[in-house]
Amino acid sequence: MKNLLTLFLTTLIGFSAVAQFPGGNRQDPNKGHVFGKIIDNEGKPVEFATVIIMKSVLDSTTQSPKEIVVKAQTSEMNGDFDFSELPTFSKISLKVSSVGFATTDFPIVFDKPDMSGMKPGQKPDPAMIAKMMAAFEKDLGNLVLENDTQVLDAVTVTAQKALLEMDIDKKIFNVDKNIVTAGGTAVDVMRNVPSLQVDIDGNVKLRNASPTLFIDGRPTTLMLNQIPADAIEKVEVITNPSAKYDASGSMAGILNIVLKKNKKSGYNGMFNIGADRYGGSSVMGNFNVRQGKVNLSVMGMGMRINNNVDGYSERNSVIEGISANTYQDIISETTGLLGFGRIGLDYYISNRTSVSVGGVIGGGKFSPEENILITNTVGNNTTLSNRLSNSTRQFQPTGLQLGFRHSFPTAGEELTMDFNYFGGTNENNGTYTTNYLGDANQITGVQIQKNLGNGNNGFMTFQTDYVKPLKNNGNIELGVRAQINTLENINDNTLRAIGSDVFLPIASASTNYESTNNVYAAYISLSGKVGTAFSYKAGVRAESSSYKGDLLNTGEKFSNDYPVSLFPSLFLSKDLSPTDQLQFSVTRRVNRPNFFQIIPFIDYSDSLNITQGNADLVPEFTTSTELSYSKSKGTGTFLTSIYYKHTNNLITRYLSQEINPISGNLDLINTYVNANSSENYGAEITYTNKIQKWWDFTANVNFYNSRINTENIENNSSQDALWTTFGKINNNFSLKNKWVIQLSGDYQGKTNLPVSQGQSFGPPSTAQSSSQGYIEPFYGVDVAIKKSFMKNDVASLTLSANDIFRTRGNTQVSSGDGFSQTYYRLNNPQQIKLNFSFRFGQMDANMFKKKGNASSMEGMQMQ
Repeated sequence: MKNLLTLFLTTLIGFSAVAQFPGGNRQDPNKGHVFGKIIDNEGKPVEFATVIIMKSVLDSTTQSPKEIVVKAQTSEMNGDFDFSELPTFSKISLKVSSVGFATTDFPIVFDKPDMSGMKPGQKPDPAMIAKMMAAFEKDLGNLVLENDTQVLDAVTVTAQKALLEMDIDKKIFNVDKNIVTAGGTAVDVMRNVPSLQVDIDGNVKLRNASPTLFIDGRPTTLMLNQIPADAIEKVEVITNPSAKYDASGSMAGILNIVLKKNKKSGYNGMFNIGADRYGGSSVMGNFNVRQGKVNLSVMGMGMRINNNVDGYSERNSVIEGISANTYQDIISETTGLLGFGRIGLDYYISNRTSVSVGGVIGGGKFSPEENILITNTVGNNTTLSNRLSNSTRQFQPTGLQLGFRHSFPTAGEELTMDFNYFGGTNENNGTYTTNYLGDANQITGVQIQKNLGNGNNGFMTFQTDYVKPLKNNGNIELGVRAQINTLENINDNTLRAIGSDVFLPIASASTNYESTNNVYAAYISLSGKVGTAFSYKAGVRAESSSYKGDLLNTGEKFSNDYPVSLFPSLFLSKDLSPTDQLQFSVTRRVNRPNFFQIIPFIDYSDSLNITQGNADLVPEFTTSTELSYSKSKGTGTFLTSIYYKHTNNLITRYLSQEINPISGNLDLINTYVNANSSENYGAEITYTNKIQKWWDFTANVNFYNSRINTENIENNSSQDALWTTFGKINNNFSLKNKWVIQLSGDYQGKTNLPVSQGQSFGPPSTAQSSSQGYIEPFYGVDVAIKKSFMKNDVASLTLSANDIFRTRGNTQVSSGDGFSQTYYRLNNPQQIKLNFSFRFGQMDANMFKKKGNASSMEGMQMQ
């Protein structure tokens, strides 16, 4: 690697073309990779043809060029050949011969990586090296014997900053070097990705709304806390999804988590073990091996979780002209175990065709406990009660992924087919004991509610995509997709009233249902370039959906069919200079109300968090536009964006007061309504730079305004527009003796409550409605120290501290007709984690080769 870095730097400051080394002392790195297929004039494969890599060197005796054999092999029965570890800066060629065919030479030219934008003496970062290496991989296509030589297509590599990369329709953040997240989950990773906000419950927001989660480009039902941070290579933030992606779903866009994969012959692996101050611990390991046509990856994780929350809730209301106040002092703790495993197998049928299969299995059990002291004052009368909650929640997710990929001889032409299934089962039971207190806090009465439930879900998708290059330096892309989502839930509640010893069923608090949701779609997209500086990508998606659901305990049935709608998207990009780029995008999306949001059933399973559906909900449609400007100078990248989003018939949570049939009290009910509209617009700035050789710096700030128009809702006025600020700063300091320090912080100004989408039965993820409240400002600071040791830095020890000033408390304030409420929580403040990591492996293309077979010829050095 040191030789390769030196060679790249030398190329940067001294050479104007790729140099050949005919006998000099410079070492030519063997990093080239070529493959292709030998065919005859009729297009049939030529099997067992002799394929030789020849290299031109300087004869030390005659001082004239001569050719020597570097590697040799025979083509397979389908005509395929594949060479790796070839000289990259020498003059090499491919010589093919077979009985009945003329021997033909095919020159091989590896293009020089484009090093523009780098300063003399600057070392390339890992992401830049990966892009450079891509220039040394060539698909020679179908080589026809006795025909003209095929010239390789030129490949241009653009150096990009490792932390941030730009594509025409997404931003890519490389997170595998983030040490604050070591030993954690994907939730910790998201806290350190610019543009993303993470609340106290681990819910991720993108521009104050919840995005859709993808893994390796596919939708998933996995939660962020089920994905280990150390398995993540990068996060793709797609604020305006193109026609290729579902039009339905979150209006905030898509987060695509790309997992680490093994791309080289050989094996490698790692394991992590860690613990935190609250009693949590984790162990994680993965192993990758690639031999010939097979690539196998295995990953497993186990975690013990211990979360502690302190908080309070205060509500003031007026009941029949009498003022009432309810104050709750809340202490809760959740302990649990979480396991997750993933296995993937890729098989390369040929150089251009591969199939893959992957499986995911996991499981977890959580035991939340909560102690709430409730003071209830109505007029001059005050009562006390103590609510104790003990519950367990278990789940077992499973997944299956099947993939097929075929690349055609024409560069860029590709067909892919994917089948994905994610599902699982869950069980839950809870006991809620309310002790009513009298004088001297003596218990005067006890009420006990029990909740028993189980369910299962399945998320199945099939998608096929085809990409065809066009003559005008563009692509046309076509695809179809089908999605089927099934849910089943059985939830029974019983109540033992004060003075009774018998548990009686509560029909109004028993939620038993089945539902099926189908989405069918097709899309077409056209992309290309006009000249050398202007790029475009335009597409349209046609999508329809339907759902049906049954309430099993009442026999009620609900269904709806949404007709075909069109969703266009447009992306434009203009290179103003080699370092400056301007991008524009506009898209249209839809969010259809789901089964849970529509059925009018009132869920009393948790008497402090009551929910109800609204059968009158209609879909919401959102139009999003964004204009971005990026500039790269040296190691720095500056990105600024302005955006505007308008939604009609916004689906949002709404609080109302109704009589609780179980307790007879006037309680708050969480339901859903269609607001007239909503607007969200603002500006975002991201800056990354290596300020010094030892200092990496990333900053992100987002100024935005959000407003929800609820004038159509009775007894409610439009929410005031509110400007707010969200910002993040991250610093990495590489010190002497393999020490690294990371210091990061974030700030959230006063903001409207985020829009809650896709919620199901049960307590909402936020305490109030997004149309009726706001979140008070808060900030937090994290720090981590990492020490690498052993040969090649294969081992490391990381100590991290999160929320070191105990300032990430979340205060939500809401108000409505006759009430106001404040809700505060602080989760795991001043969390300290210690994590040990060890890497191992051997990347050697010859390690699996055996003597006496055809493949052994490939590793033969004949100079």
